[in-house]
Amino acid sequence: MADYILTEKIDGVAILTMNRPEQLNAMSQQLSAELHEAVVRMSEDDEVGCIVITGAGTRAFSAGGDIHEQREDDKRMTQADLDARNTVRAQGSYEISACAKPTIGMINGLAYGGAGVLASSLDMRVGCEHASFRFLAAAYGRINSTWTLPNQVGWPIAKELLFSGRVVEAEEAHRIGLLNHLVPCAQLRDKTMWLATMIAKNKRESVVGVKALLLQDLGCDLREQWTNEREYTTKVVRGAKAEAAFPEFIARRGRPV
Repeated sequence: MADYILTEKIDGVAILTMNRPEQLNAMSQQLSAELHEAVVRMSEDDEVGCIVITGAGTRAFSAGGDIHEQREDDKRMTQADLDARNTVRAQGSYEISACAKPTIGMINGLAYGGAGVLASSLDMRVGCEHASFRFLAAAYGRINSTWTLPNQVGWPIAKELLFSGRVVEAEEAHRIGLLNHLVPCAQLRDKTMWLATMIAKNKRESVVGVKALLLQDLGCDLREQWTNEREYTTKVVRGAKAEAAFPEFIARRGRPV
């Protein structure tokens, strides 16, 4: 059986690479299942502080769902079986988005259809000039990304992209916030690792707590957000005391670096 997800661990960062370059990393059932399993495994790994997801090759992060596989499934499976399969797949997509640890998409090429769902469900994205996005569901009679894209680019832009299904090239993606950083392709891995290792080196419980609160606060008013943070920082993760929080500053007795 092919290994559709390659895994590296470097300096507290797990890099998960979708590995079907000849198929533009199309997200087959096997690839999707392996990706979900790898994210769960890395989320539970104490050595890992940040998870990076990318695609093999230079053309695509992922072209989206494997249409050939979907056609074959449509022929041989009952509607009930298709619904059950899609529910499992959708649950996996949600669990990647809700992963306790920060996730970064290293967008090395096109991210269309289901790959747009995946990319927009991650916490951050770093892309190069080959990056492009397309949220195609409305063009082929489906619905997705309504719970991911607005959180990244806001309602007006999300509506435009979801209603139209048009291509979003790299520069526009950066301008609207779909890419946090846009760099030349030769610098993509270095820029992504710069961000990921910086995150991984921070206090793990604090980073995880920040993400948990941000997810919890979606749709809450300001008072609820404040209350949630107070509850979390008094009952789950208490703020570090000065000795633990600022050892370098204390060691140099407050002198500037």
